[in-house]
Amino acid sequence: MTQVFFYGLSALAIASSLMMLFQRNPMYSVLYLLVCFFSVAGLYIMLNAQFLAVVHIIVYAGAIMVLFLYVLMFLNLNVQQHFSKSNMLRLAAMLTGGGLFLLLFSAFYQTELVVMPDPMNENVGSVQTLGKVLFNDYLIPFELTSILFLSAMVGVVIINKKEQTNG
Repeated sequence: MTQVFFYGLSALAIASSLMMLFQRNPMYSVLYLLVCFFSVAGLYIMLNAQFLAVVHIIVYAGAIMVLFLYVLMFLNLNVQQHFSKSNMLRLAAMLTGGGLFLLLFSAFYQTELVVMPDPMNENVGSVQTLGKVLFNDYLIPFELTSILFLSAMVGVVIINKKEQTNG
């Protein structure tokens, strides 16, 4: 039953990402990207990483998608635009895409597919285990990262204040 869910979510993620790429309307493309994000979050849940799935939904399906929609509405990209592409640009795109396809095919061909056993500890991806490890084993790097983020925010505020007074 788990394999059915895995293959279903994987197929949904691949299909929605391909539909996102080949969609002409950017709004539909964003909606297909949203479906892809939710299917990847489902895969995270299957890996017993509930916290990562929730953060993925909040950050990507929430914040990033709002940003994408804002940019699409701001730029008004619903108008169809046709760009003329030179033959050299098309040839370069085909060669690059073909090279990427060959690289992915060779990597898939050389990969050994094995069935992974179930994890021994059921609390591997839980929020409680992550919190314990984060605040016990990695407390100093966690606090240094928060200081780094705080200094970056203060720097942005200072730069913004200088630009407003100079302009």
